[in-house]
Amino acid sequence: MHLTDTQIFILLTILKIVVVLVITLTSVAYTVLLERKLIGLIQNRWGPSRVGPFGLFQPLADGIKLFLKEDLMPFAVERPLFVLAPIIALGCALVSIAVVPFGNMFVYHGVDLFQISDINIGLLVVLGITSIGVYGIALSGWSSNNKYSLLGSLRASAQVISYELALGLSLVGVVLRSGSLRLRDIVDTQATHGLLSWNIWPQLLGFFVYLMAAYAETNRAPFDLPEAESELVAGYHTEYSSMKFAMFFMAEYANMITVSCVATLLFFGGASSPLGHLLPDNFGGPILSHLFPVLWFVFKVFCFLFLYIWVRSTLPRFRYDQLMSFGWKWLLPLSMLNIVGTALVLAFKG
Repeated sequence: MHLTDTQIFILLTILKIVVVLVITLTSVAYTVLLERKLIGLIQNRWGPSRVGPFGLFQPLADGIKLFLKEDLMPFAVERPLFVLAPIIALGCALVSIAVVPFGNMFVYHGVDLFQISDINIGLLVVLGITSIGVYGIALSGWSSNNKYSLLGSLRASAQVISYELALGLSLVGVVLRSGSLRLRDIVDTQATHGLLSWNIWPQLLGFFVYLMAAYAETNRAPFDLPEAESELVAGYHTEYSSMKFAMFFMAEYANMITVSCVATLLFFGGASSPLGHLLPDNFGGPILSHLFPVLWFVFKVFCFLFLYIWVRSTLPRFRYDQLMSFGWKWLLPLSMLNIVGTALVLAFKG
């Protein structure tokens, strides 16, 4: 049976979506294992080690346990919103991966095999979708009919309002330098001279603001106030169990991966080689030339995930007034200063 170009395009697109989803969900599961192992190493203990060799089957065992657990639903909850909340949280966390270019452009039958959707406002799409994800957290707390859950969801909403502003403004300097909101264009402007042309050097202040805001955006320590167990039992997902709880858990780690991907693309050259012309992306023939960029990208994302975990195991949780003060009084002015400084530098160069 001969397939038309349109049918090949549709089949390749569906296959690409399935592969990216499988890899992302597998990465989420093993990021949890990585975190438990690394924190165990930092605290001089083993971490998971019983299920499979070196504990490698622990994510599979946890998934089976959560899937088979009884799905409890309190009597007084707002049922439709209670069920919808984890779907929104996980859905928004996964959809934003669609615009991330994982490697160099490789077009086959009109389909770029290393990016699901290449749109000219990819950066805005990522920021917009990740911002919508907080609706899942807000709805979960309100629909649970639990005061502790409600306080957790209100904290998450306040954090997003406070830190989303600084996070968005911290990226304006990168957009000014590249002249585009398309993620692949931003990567291409950093690929000329290896790591010397990465945005991290002229945008060090913007990167610091982005990194701090990203910790708060993803509710990670030391900014994990929405689920502070010492104050709010478990925060916004206190009343959730079984796969609904797992979906919130997966959304948090998927957001970590998304934030790490965006930082890699905007500040560290994306999938481009850090060695520049010493080891160009077309090194090694047609197969390796497309494999090496993907490996560079994965390595950079892994470094960010390692940093996430290291910070969690090192720093204590902030007080809530410190969290809000840090966002409004420090990160927001610093992001504005970065925009002004970048604009002045580009004006003098021009």
